[in-house]
Amino acid sequence: MSHAEEHEGTRRDFLYYATASTGAVGIGAAVWPLVNQMNPSADVQALSSIRVDISGVETGTQLTVKWRGKPVFIRRRTQEDIDLARSVPLADLPDPLARNQNLEPNAPATDQDRTMDEAGEWLVMMGVCTHLGCVPLGNVAGDFGGWFCPCHGSHYDSAGRIRKGPAPENLHIPQTEFVDDTTIKLG
Repeated sequence: MSHAEEHEGTRRDFLYYATASTGAVGIGAAVWPLVNQMNPSADVQALSSIRVDISGVETGTQLTVKWRGKPVFIRRRTQEDIDLARSVPLADLPDPLARNQNLEPNAPATDQDRTMDEAGEWLVMMGVCTHLGCVPLGNVAGDFGGWFCPCHGSHYDSAGRIRKGPAPENLHIPQTEFVDDTTIKLG
């Protein structure tokens, strides 16, 4: 093989790689807008987390907010609510799991694993019955001092755990955290 043929092969390889690279960049530039349009819009991203002012929530009352199109119950429980929930043996619960997104998926449904603070005063839950998606009634409704879903008769206790009725799971607890003493962040 002559020196000219070796040089031609190297030049040909360079042209192939340069053409392929230019084509790949061109395809990427054409496809990126199509892929990017599938990302959530700014208004949807803004709703993915909200801050809730809880300064006006008195002990023994509940605030309901809408988040991601669903109600969220924020209850400031009394000591009686806390004591009642903590006296329930786990063996008496139909659903033994906490259903708390802030904990491991297999965390037990103890009252401590369902509340935001160690004292157990703050309980934040999705206000959607786990049976068919109805909104349970609060303010110490039902047979166990918590919530009652009148549609099909599910009774939840003061920790939002299913105690009686067709609902298969405890009320779910979303990702939550205290931002400061008077603000909770959902999401």
